[in-house]
Amino acid sequence: MNVDGRLPSRRWTLLLVVLLTLTILVLLPLLVTKWDWHPRSVFLGPLRWFGLVPICLGTWLGIWSATLLVTRGEGTPAPWHPPQRFVLAGPYQVVRHPMLVGAFAVLLGEALLVESASILLYLGVVVGVARWYVVAAEEPGLQVRFGDAYRVYQQHVPRWLPRRRRASRSE
Repeated sequence: MNVDGRLPSRRWTLLLVVLLTLTILVLLPLLVTKWDWHPRSVFLGPLRWFGLVPICLGTWLGIWSATLLVTRGEGTPAPWHPPQRFVLAGPYQVVRHPMLVGAFAVLLGEALLVESASILLYLGVVVGVARWYVVAAEEPGLQVRFGDAYRVYQQHVPRWLPRRRRASRSE
């Protein structure tokens, strides 16, 4: 909040979201690599370059999801300036929290790329904190804001991992 009690503007909110994201996905992983016993705590050899795949896919998923919250949801990804409209498009049709899934993918990719067991441990902490926050605060808040539409959405769309679609009997 500002000194006068108002929330930051949408532009400042988006800047804060970017800075928070860079802190969680870049700065803190760099710091936790100091916990590794060796420069490469896990040796993957040339396979480590496959870490670029989840980094690229996770980044793309996070940007796509955030863009939908801004453009269709008329808000931001920040809890203090949330979307005003319920978004059921793009990756939100497959999982309820695609930005978090994207962040998890980026951290997994970083752990592979730099061969760091510490980043894998950090990923576990991030997943645990995110799960707690989503279950304790975010989803109950979304139920209050969007009512039955969100409850139906919860019944049909999984929180983290996409479901395989079942073929209909006519196929």
